[in-house]
Amino acid sequence: MFEGSETASNTVAIGSVGGVTSTFLLEIGTEELPADFASQALDQLQERVGRDLRDSRLDHESVQVLGTPRRLVVRVHGLADRQPDLEEDRKGPPVAQAFKDGVPGPAAIGFAKRCGVDPSQLEVRNTPKGECVFASMRTEGQNSVDLLQELIPAWINGLQGRRFMRWGTGSQRFSRPIRWLLALKGVDLIPVEIPGADPPVRSDRFSRGHRLHGDQPLPIDTAEAYDDTLAAAGVIVDRQQRAALIRSQLDASADQLNGLPDCPESLFEELVDLVESPRLLQGSIAERFLSLPPEVIITVMQAHQRYVPLKVPEVTPDPLQLEAMGVLQRDFLLVGNGLEAADALITRGNERVLAARLADAEFFLSVDRRQPSSVRREALDRVTFAEGLGSLLDRCQRIERTARQLVDQLNLDARQGEAAIRAAHFCKHDLVSQMVGEFPELQGLMGGKYLLEEGEPKEVALAVVEHYLPRGAGDQLPSSDAGAVVALAERLELLLSIFAKGERPSGSSDPYALRRAGNGLLQIVWDRGWRLDLSRFLGSAVENWTALFPEFAIDSSALHQDLCQLLRQRIVSQLEDEGFAPDLVQAVSAESVATERLLADPMDVRERLDLLNALRQSKALPALMAVVQRAARLAEKGDLVETDLTVSAVVSPERFESPSETAMYEVLVQLEPLASGRRYRDLAEALVQATPVLEAFFDGDDSVMVMADDPELRRNRLNLLGVLRNQAGVLARFDLIQI
Repeated sequence: MFEGSETASNTVAIGSVGGVTSTFLLEIGTEELPADFASQALDQLQERVGRDLRDSRLDHESVQVLGTPRRLVVRVHGLADRQPDLEEDRKGPPVAQAFKDGVPGPAAIGFAKRCGVDPSQLEVRNTPKGECVFASMRTEGQNSVDLLQELIPAWINGLQGRRFMRWGTGSQRFSRPIRWLLALKGVDLIPVEIPGADPPVRSDRFSRGHRLHGDQPLPIDTAEAYDDTLAAAGVIVDRQQRAALIRSQLDASADQLNGLPDCPESLFEELVDLVESPRLLQGSIAERFLSLPPEVIITVMQAHQRYVPLKVPEVTPDPLQLEAMGVLQRDFLLVGNGLEAADALITRGNERVLAARLADAEFFLSVDRRQPSSVRREALDRVTFAEGLGSLLDRCQRIERTARQLVDQLNLDARQGEAAIRAAHFCKHDLVSQMVGEFPELQGLMGGKYLLEEGEPKEVALAVVEHYLPRGAGDQLPSSDAGAVVALAERLELLLSIFAKGERPSGSSDPYALRRAGNGLLQIVWDRGWRLDLSRFLGSAVENWTALFPEFAIDSSALHQDLCQLLRQRIVSQLEDEGFAPDLVQAVSAESVATERLLADPMDVRERLDLLNALRQSKALPALMAVVQRAARLAEKGDLVETDLTVSAVVSPERFESPSETAMYEVLVQLEPLASGRRYRDLAEALVQATPVLEAFFDGDDSVMVMADDPELRRNRLNLLGVLRNQAGVLARFDLIQI
């Protein structure tokens, strides 16, 4: 702080006037909100309202957010009527600058004016920088209603979401038109107007009930009476209460119908935000539609109609199932938002809508069955994959070529290898089918079913289904070797083609999901336990891609390096995402560890990390780590290269002067074949068992002085430690592990 500056200090809030509190209620009434926005908006309001009340020094007990499709609600319990008064001591300029001959000068007068006090009220106080003038200020707390009048429009306009709209001729933007505003503090109305709304929206003491209850203005006498008043008008405003009600109704109805409800969490959350007064209804699928594949019916129900299918209990799902009969029940469940008297009408209407959608699917299926998969594959030639990279048929051919190379390198069962190549040939054919055109979620799945129907082996059909797996974090992985090969080939082709084109993921921009492709590739290799030299494979593939796309003028070496660097980053990211400690991940994948080693065998990285994690869990790691780190620090004073693992080649036993040197030498002789053969588990166990011998070298009764005066003796001992460092370094960089 430079001389003459001023700063606020010793700020003290003087308690709330009388301690009077009441409940504050804000309801933003709208047209029906999208389900995803409703839940996001409540989270935003929870965070912002609490923060703004704290920043405004408005004492309160708690902030609660509620919501339905037609309203976002904030309720603050125990909100103070006023801010506490604020006492503030503000430091001003030094006395030497402030006063001239004991009279306030321009600096003191200016400071007093800024603080709103008379210069005669300034005080002189000692500070670490000498005497300075201070002004004592008291700011009277504002009424909470006055503050809320400013905060409420800011809360509404601060909400973020997708596809906001304007309505009328106003400038107000929101997810859906705002129709009313309820703002109460206890029994008092808080007058607020939303600027830019057309028609004008001003706060009142009226809410709206359920549309089917008349949708007339609903008077709210007090903030505390809000929930009961809304409930009487057919609205369960508490989101958690609606969720619990829907969950219990789903479970009870499914039990009664002896079915298993297929309701993913994303669908359940959407159902909660689609209704104000949930009523569970039961519909029925026309029996003829059970001849459709079960995934088609489930997709129509869940993704398009928000229904809950019922699966037949104790039936193991088969992705190649051609008919839903025996897999799905005819009954299904739906969450309505109406009155009990309308249940039958609503159910019939939903059954008709579902029948129409399934009839469309039936038609798409019949059209697709008239055309063999081989014809659809040739039609891929008319669909562009990406600019400069040819058609989807070109891509399919590159995937097939990559799959052949993988089969050649992996030790697969011959039947699985043949199935992988055949599946790669057909893997994208369903992208031009009618069914996938209407339901993109079914790509791969329909392709496999069509192939099975045409007589292709089940291994081929299953590989086509599984080559999209995993679709993201936490998704299932291919269950067959053939499926895993095609899934690898598909991701490798994507990485090679997009990188060859010159595009790279940067920051949050990754339009081709290349990082996800890299993650999936590694997950598959680890899951199958395959020994695959990715660096070598990519080196060969890069040469092929260079020949395929001469117009890109590819720098083969740079392309190979960029691909390897991406996959190295994916190794680190994926392992940390799986919950491994970051220091252990770095110990097996640090920059100083050659990227070529990581990619020459990704299973090698996983095995070493699993061992380190097991050592940490067993409490054996700290002692071993301390010895190896100590040896590594001393070895840095020598000149032994890190590739030397053979102790007899660099250490002379005849120079030993202590039994501890002999004991360490014998340990290193035993460790040598384990390290050179990368027998990690045996190496880890041997290092742990040898820890007492290694500790004795440094601190036992027969310990030695490593940095001896005799240069030859010193070099001999440093080489002992260097070999220990190198042998342990085959397992990990122990110096990067935290205690």
